[in-house]
Amino acid sequence: MNNVKRDLISNKIGYDFKDKSLLQQALTHSSKSEKNYERLEFLGDGILDFVVGDYLFKHSTEKEGKLTVLRSHFVSENNLCKIFDKLKLADNVILGKSCQGEISKSIKADIIEAIIAGIYLDSGLENALKFVLKNFNLEDFSKVVDDNYKSKLQELVQSGFKCHMQYATEPSSNGFKSTFFMDEDAIATGEGFSKIEAEQNAAKKAIEKLFLV
Repeated sequence: MNNVKRDLISNKIGYDFKDKSLLQQALTHSSKSEKNYERLEFLGDGILDFVVGDYLFKHSTEKEGKLTVLRSHFVSENNLCKIFDKLKLADNVILGKSCQGEISKSIKADIIEAIIAGIYLDSGLENALKFVLKNFNLEDFSKVVDDNYKSKLQELVQSGFKCHMQYATEPSSNGFKSTFFMDEDAIATGEGFSKIEAEQNAAKKAIEKLFLV
């Protein structure tokens, strides 16, 4: 990666790395090199959880369950992908031939977390915090509306439980009835005119029950 390209990327992310190798590593997929973003992504995931949780704790009076849901929204793969696309980083990702130039949602999300870790290692938590505050719009937490309850429930359960999740959905007199299970335990049931609506309603009730939202 030449100096001109590094400068362009630095302008995109709003941070100039002192250790340029951290930036290159944060953008490098495992298909290209053993020195890739995977370890940085692991660290960045923890930093992001802390930064978002700290912000919400200090700026919101919501209870623990609601805070968990809000944090899950901001650190979700979908939100990280939006930030990746907003920063226009697609042309800067370093992929191996096996990826055939395809940048998946998981790669996009991992790279944002890797960049956060890279900034932290390069100059400390304050600058990593600045990057998150600039790009994640945490101040808009009160406007967060996420009605994809199935996706949200999956993220919440995976982050806090080790179990198998499934929906048992069948026709009913009013359309469809769906029950959400964690392992063998029935957690919540929802109904709807379609299978999707019934499962979304079951997921919504499960979130309310498990996380006291």
